[in-house]
Amino acid sequence: MNTTKESPLGASLKTTKINTKILLALLWVFYNVNFIYCDSLLRLEPGAIEGIMSGYVSNGTVKITSGFLLGTAIIWEIPFLMIVLSWALKYHANRWANIIAGTLFVVAQIGSLFLGAASSMYYFYSMVEIAALLLIVWNAWKWRNTEA
Repeated sequence: MNTTKESPLGASLKTTKINTKILLALLWVFYNVNFIYCDSLLRLEPGAIEGIMSGYVSNGTVKITSGFLLGTAIIWEIPFLMIVLSWALKYHANRWANIIAGTLFVVAQIGSLFLGAASSMYYFYSMVEIAALLLIVWNAWKWRNTEA
C-alpha cells in the first residue's frame, strides 16, 4: 500500500507500507543476530571460560549436561524457524505463531535476567531483544488479513 504525505516543507513524500510477513521475518532476524552477539560477548566476560570448563554457565547456576544442551538447541531453533514460518505460513497460523513464540521468548528473556549476576552488557542486549520481541507480538496482534 502506497501513501503520499506532504512534509512540513511542502515536499510530497511517498511511503510504502512493508508487508507484515516480511516485517515479522526481519524482526526475527534482528532478534536472532542480537542474541548470537550477546552470547558471543558473554564468553569474553571474566570467568566465563573457566565456568564453562568447570561444567557450569550463568555464573555457576546452571550445570551443562547433554540434556541441557539438547534442550537449549531445541528452544533456540524456534526463533530461527520463525524467520521461515513468518514468510511461509498463511495469515491465521502466521499471526498466532508470532504472537505465541514472541510472548514465550519475552517471558524467557525476562526470566534469564534472574539467573546469576547479569552484566550491564547482558541487560543492554536483553532490552534490545525484548523490544524486538514486543514489536513482533504487537505487529502480529494488530495485523489484519487483507488477503480474504
